[in-house]
Amino acid sequence: MLIKRKSGDAARTKHQAVAAGLAAGVLDRRAFLRKSGLTAGALAAAGTIQLGSVRKAQAAGSSAVGPDTVIKKNVCTHCSVGCTVTAEVVNGVWVGQEPSYASPINRGTHCAKGAAIRELVSSDRRLKYPMKLEGGQWKRISWDQAYEEIGDKLVQIREKNGADSVYWLGSAKFTNEASYLMRKFAALWGTNSIDHQARICHSTTVAGVANTWGYGAQTNSYNDIRNAKTMIILGGNPAEAHPISMQHVLSGKEINRANMIVIDPRFTRTAAHATEYVRIRSGTDIPVVWGILWHIFQNGWEDKEFIAQRVYAMDDVRKEVAKWTPDEVERVSGVPGEQLKRVAEKFAKEKPATLIWCMGATQHTVGTANVRALCILCLATGNVGKPGTGANIFRGHTNVQGATDLGLDVTSLPLYYGLVEGGWRHWARVWDVEYEWLQSRFDEVPAKGGRKARTRKENMEAPGITSTRWFDAVNLPPEQIDQRSPIKAFMVFGHGGNTVTRMPEAIDGMNKLELLVVADPHPTTFAALDARQDNTYLLPICTSLEMDGSRTASNRSIQWGEQIVKPAFESKSDYEVLYRLAQKLGFADKLCKNIKIVDGAPEAEDILREINRGGWSTGYCGQSPERLKAHMRNQHKFDLVTLRAPKDDPEVGGDYYGLPWPCWGKPELRHPGSAILYNTSLHVKDGGGGFRARFGTERNGQTLLAENSFSKGSDLTDGYPEFTFGVFKKLGWDKDLTPDELATILKIGGEKPDTVSWATDLSGGIQRVCLDHGVSPFGNGKARANAWNLPDPVPVHREPVYSPRPELVAKYPTRPDERQLRMPNIGFSVQKSVVDRGVAKDFPIILTSGRLVEYEGGGEETRSNPWLAELQQDMFVEINTGDAAARGIKDGQWVWVSGPENGAKTKVKALVTDRVGKGVAFMPFHFSGWYQGKDMRDFYPKGTDPVVLGESVNTVTTYGFDPVTGMQETKCTLCQIAAA
Repeated sequence: MLIKRKSGDAARTKHQAVAAGLAAGVLDRRAFLRKSGLTAGALAAAGTIQLGSVRKAQAAGSSAVGPDTVIKKNVCTHCSVGCTVTAEVVNGVWVGQEPSYASPINRGTHCAKGAAIRELVSSDRRLKYPMKLEGGQWKRISWDQAYEEIGDKLVQIREKNGADSVYWLGSAKFTNEASYLMRKFAALWGTNSIDHQARICHSTTVAGVANTWGYGAQTNSYNDIRNAKTMIILGGNPAEAHPISMQHVLSGKEINRANMIVIDPRFTRTAAHATEYVRIRSGTDIPVVWGILWHIFQNGWEDKEFIAQRVYAMDDVRKEVAKWTPDEVERVSGVPGEQLKRVAEKFAKEKPATLIWCMGATQHTVGTANVRALCILCLATGNVGKPGTGANIFRGHTNVQGATDLGLDVTSLPLYYGLVEGGWRHWARVWDVEYEWLQSRFDEVPAKGGRKARTRKENMEAPGITSTRWFDAVNLPPEQIDQRSPIKAFMVFGHGGNTVTRMPEAIDGMNKLELLVVADPHPTTFAALDARQDNTYLLPICTSLEMDGSRTASNRSIQWGEQIVKPAFESKSDYEVLYRLAQKLGFADKLCKNIKIVDGAPEAEDILREINRGGWSTGYCGQSPERLKAHMRNQHKFDLVTLRAPKDDPEVGGDYYGLPWPCWGKPELRHPGSAILYNTSLHVKDGGGGFRARFGTERNGQTLLAENSFSKGSDLTDGYPEFTFGVFKKLGWDKDLTPDELATILKIGGEKPDTVSWATDLSGGIQRVCLDHGVSPFGNGKARANAWNLPDPVPVHREPVYSPRPELVAKYPTRPDERQLRMPNIGFSVQKSVVDRGVAKDFPIILTSGRLVEYEGGGEETRSNPWLAELQQDMFVEINTGDAAARGIKDGQWVWVSGPENGAKTKVKALVTDRVGKGVAFMPFHFSGWYQGKDMRDFYPKGTDPVVLGESVNTVTTYGFDPVTGMQETKCTLCQIAAA
């Protein structure tokens, strides 16, 4: 085990010891590498050589590159920046690594995690073969036995309790193709309870952004931040969470002399680079944003022309903003009015300006409202739809954007088609499966406990249970859960068990499951708690570095990763495991009806082609495998800032790197992708367009279509609705369709051909003709400052459920108790109890959580990596110097952090620092393996325990869920800290 460094002196590593032992003699580089057992790639990963001495693979004299070396490119499996990993492979062995100098995203750089990524493949701590828990003991089994036993148990549970009694949890670590395949699998199984990590990081972003201007994604790109003259980073810490993105952020700051404003409760490593740091009370994002807008409106700094042409109902926002005077903002958030006035003036006047946010803004009971407020700030100042502007939303895992796009979401089908009959019929056509058969797979839900009965069709169109509350759907009385049965089985692919709040209750839920299956390269926390004795299976899944497939970075660029090496040990790809399970369950013929099977597994390229055939709504239709592979071959041709290739290049001419969606039409149309969304200064064939007209054409006598605003070269010089065959006929554009396109539209439409839209026309004809006329297939509408379909149409401040300021709760309460996403949300009752019991007196410290640069997600992979584990060996809590002194706590000593629910507590090291303000504490969320002071190492299968273990912060996090998405509240609960 690693030993914690003491007195600031690093313990001698193996590498240093070798060097010291040989120091007396003459030692050349080749001899050093040979004697130390290291390659150049391993040295770089370990951080023991300086950047200046790392050279490109083809120039390194002692590199492993030679006549037998094969160069492979894939994508880093950690955060969403999308760094390319260039691997050197000899005889099927990954022997060296370079950080991809040609990539326009990482430009020859890696963070600590990326530099050490080869260890993920070669790690001896990976799960090596399938295992089964019997009588509390892990036993090795074969894959065939695993498929048979798991399949039989699933069928048994389904027959007794229904399809919804099995919960399916996918992964942001999936490739796009695996994400799509699993969503299709869930549809064929007959449930909408299929989710992944986006639920706990950016589900509120997707809901908030999509309900403002049409699509739920980052509008610009990391690279485009270089164009900004003002940037606000609210609730994000990219220096640690997305390290390579910081080269673009800091380049913008230095080259443009840009304002870099960081708004955060904690003085982060990102804040250390800021030109202005704004410390706020966690959970007061809306008062701060409205406080900024108060100064903008008060001084007439808003972009009046932009608002008039492209925004609906900004006057409704003005009424709410008027309440947030500087005095009230300071009373609630702690931020002085004069400071916010400076911020407001810079954002409104020193343009282009961009807003960057991450989970500090999203993980709240008001997460969707927070996101909407941020979008409205962009709209009020005209900072969207241009270079250097927009919402630059830094997402978490490598493919959290793509996995969400492809439907690992309880509220949608692939590519955001809704759970309505039209959406289901569209995908039934793509899959070549009868719609009626799909419907027959879903449960009928009987009436119970005042709950109305639901038909199969109604259940098919009802959102599933969120991953934040899967255990509530196990533990709650059956009459409180709006489905046939509580959850009885849990199928977990690539998801940590320590990432959801209220872990004591999650463990209770685990105890009650009839079946738990964990499919992952590592056992994860689900398998390492003293919770189960039997009916638990571990399936070793390979990393995405060991399989082909694409990933979508946060900026919507899609990159193709080629298999670097064959899967290690007995691990299998997600494709093969899903296919084999489908075979056992009897619907593999439907799952892969039009997908080629190669060596017993679905082919990634063919899965992507099926995505292209059905992905019209989001513009996932133009990114063929061939085009994406051409981009990886020609990375060096793309401009660093615009991400565009020269128009005369024969392979990638005019394309934006990664063909960021929407990439309209069939691949042969060669749409370049859309680097900046909603950009009217470009022709739609160059990636231009207006806001999506997805909310209708008129409301309350006001138009919802753009006025006197349209994209370059548009044949329609005003706002216009989404395009259907009926609209085409009115314009006379139906004559531009080819006979084959027209035949397909008529076949799809049947008796109602006019209803066939740009999103359901499988011929692609409607999109092709739209491009020829210079119009966006999704229309040209106004963005909404009032989203009338959301619980709070104009965002309002609501105190956290566990508010440290009970005197503010009466004026700013959380929403009333409501039923959402199949279960009751009793946040109001919990908040009232918190106030009535005076919880804030006993738990006076606000607890927030976040990332470390060394680790990622639930941390099982990265804490199993010795290069990274050495960098951060202990779970800790940051506590303010004043709070520590009052409690007699010294830096580095053991402390108990206690939460206000379930008697929960965690034993961690204290880091005494003024990075957090008085009354605030911070804990990272990457740790597990300890539970309430108990070391759980012995519960891992032998040899698979991570190098570093620690308490999960979510043992002490508490109740609280966003009403739109079920997002958990992790950034502003309460705690108490005492010396251990």
